[in-house]
Amino acid sequence: MTRNNKFSDNHIVKIWHTTVPLRWEARGGSLWSSRLGPILAVALSALFPPNSAAAQSAESERPPNVIILLGDDLSAKDLGVYGNNDLPTPNLERLADQGVRFATCWATPICGPSRAQLMTGRYGFRTGWFHNRLQRQDPLSDYNPTLGKLLREAGYRTTVVGKWQMPGTQEQYGYDEYFMWLGNHQLIRELKPKFEGPIEKKGHKVPGRPARFWHPALVHEGELVPTGPDDYGPELMLNYIKDFMEENMDRPFFVYYPMLLPHKSWDFENNRYGYLPAPEVGSDGKLTGEKTGTTIEGNVAFMDFIVGEILQQAEDLGIADDTVIFFTTDNGSGDYGKGFPGAHQERGPRVPMVVSGGGVEALGESRELIQFADVLPTVADLIGVEIPGDYIVDGESFAALFMGKPFEGRDWIFSYLGEQRFLRTEEYLLDANGELWFCGDRRDEKDYVNVTNSDDPEVEAIREKFDRILADLPKPNPEWEETQGYREWMERRARNN
Repeated sequence: MTRNNKFSDNHIVKIWHTTVPLRWEARGGSLWSSRLGPILAVALSALFPPNSAAAQSAESERPPNVIILLGDDLSAKDLGVYGNNDLPTPNLERLADQGVRFATCWATPICGPSRAQLMTGRYGFRTGWFHNRLQRQDPLSDYNPTLGKLLREAGYRTTVVGKWQMPGTQEQYGYDEYFMWLGNHQLIRELKPKFEGPIEKKGHKVPGRPARFWHPALVHEGELVPTGPDDYGPELMLNYIKDFMEENMDRPFFVYYPMLLPHKSWDFENNRYGYLPAPEVGSDGKLTGEKTGTTIEGNVAFMDFIVGEILQQAEDLGIADDTVIFFTTDNGSGDYGKGFPGAHQERGPRVPMVVSGGGVEALGESRELIQFADVLPTVADLIGVEIPGDYIVDGESFAALFMGKPFEGRDWIFSYLGEQRFLRTEEYLLDANGELWFCGDRRDEKDYVNVTNSDDPEVEAIREKFDRILADLPKPNPEWEETQGYREWMERRARNN
């Protein structure tokens, strides 16, 4: 694969094994390390005479800001930008019009493994994350470089906002700041007794879990955020992101926003589990001051409003051309694609992926196959960081595609759900139930033809090809204690169903 870097090879920053922490400040419009600045100045002046084109480029160029927006439990098919007229997403469509919308992007059918793959660029058999109930319990960041560490060590100011589903702290994963829901945060035991808002009780979905939407339990830098009944968690998070962008507009920054929306939750007002009301977005794209009904439509509309507000903030700050925005989700929607319902065809792993800004060409729809493991090497290319050969990354950068560079796409993508595996090429799909499908030129989860029992020579050749590929993509080790625990849980689940 042809790799693309924003800078020439001479400007690639090798940071993965650096032992010197870099702290960057904006000085005179260029980046300067407070510890290494004098050393780098001497080195650069030796490499590039002051009046050379390379020297001028090094002073004027800055790596792009990076914003990753990760929706929660939402299929591509449930978005207007992917053709659903019942769920309009005008801001996502604007984002796609300015960049690229991938017809086929794969995560996994469940949140934890998807997030682990996104953060590390590695499959579950390398990270130990196969399912929410089949994963390692130690921090991913202890044995993997992560996106946060990658960008912070390259000089970025980093923040994570939203929903934390990882063992360990945000700082361990490379984040300078955080603004999070307390629900699965490491400080929940310490701070929950201080929270005066609603908490799920016996008979609710998850007893002991604090509210995330209305009157939410939020934590910022170790302290509870004061909230009331009229405060909406996603709106407070949006305000924090806009402030963070403004505070760091003069230096490169990274925002990772694993959203709360549109995940179902306990509705304390109506004593039910499902989609909660959201602030209503009017036909003019502005908030009306009213609430929506308890529907996915209202939740998707506010999620799209968030995208529009972030786009507008980048434009207002004059940094839109210096900011790359990724929008995606962690797995398919609710009962359709999340977890084991997502084992059928590609309901679980197929998610939206829209990329725009920061020099991304307006390509419209791309039919290249991509997956979550590709995001980390893509970001590395965008910011000019070289991944060393001794760190195995399962992903392949797709930055060259939207930067107008030579690009050779991947032949297949891979996903997994516990001990089950998926594989897809442009025309064929092996789902996690072991069924083989002919997709032809379809990318929309419709009209796939089951060829599991076909003896057609082409199908036989595909079956053999898939077997060869899967031989190098192992299932969880059956001797692993976590695997045995997962199998016991599966047996209990089967008995209860």
